[in-house]
Amino acid sequence: MTALTPDAPETEDDFDLSDANGRMCIVTRDSGSPDTLLRFVAAPDGTIVPDLKRTLPGRGCWVSPRREAVDKAVAKKLFARALKRDVKADPDLGAAVERLLIAQLTGMMNMARKAGQFISGAAKVDAAVRSGEVIAVFHSKDAAADGIRKIDQARKAWHLGTGADAEIPAFHLLTGAEMDELMGQNAFIHACALAGQAGEGVVKRATLLETYRGPVLQVSSAGPKPQ
Repeated sequence: MTALTPDAPETEDDFDLSDANGRMCIVTRDSGSPDTLLRFVAAPDGTIVPDLKRTLPGRGCWVSPRREAVDKAVAKKLFARALKRDVKADPDLGAAVERLLIAQLTGMMNMARKAGQFISGAAKVDAAVRSGEVIAVFHSKDAAADGIRKIDQARKAWHLGTGADAEIPAFHLLTGAEMDELMGQNAFIHACALAGQAGEGVVKRATLLETYRGPVLQVSSAGPKPQ
């Protein structure tokens, strides 16, 4: 996606956010689809609310799925310009969207678990990766490095053995405490999503959350580097 650009002079007349599909980011002006943009609508009282499931009635507007884009839309009062009405966007809207994305992800993980497409436990994950069933692995942010390393070895072995174009992706999105609060007994240290509609739903939501947060710096002996 196009990076956020410096502010440019705009007039009310040139703030036309409609494209052929009626979807354009109100911050970057990039066109997109419902799967690549976040939808926002105004509640009856004029409060801007995220419509992640794209089911709320009324005229909506679209923002690139990045925290910095949502924060800029709030700061520059772009929701009012896009919806052409007096609206109120909470300064905490960017954080609220992130909380909703996390809730959607953990809910989908629980659903996929019931469908047999999300399993946890280091040994089970390692075996599933080596079997070729896995489409993504997940680690708690506070997982021990040794456990992550062993599963990384399984991912690399599968990649080299199959000659696939890319390794199985790995996500580090939630801490143990966050999962305990949101998932209860389904919290995990190491887990994986398996092929299937529910498993693919988990990966889709994990990718969206990772994109929304943006690059994460990881510190190693060689210094900080993007994840």
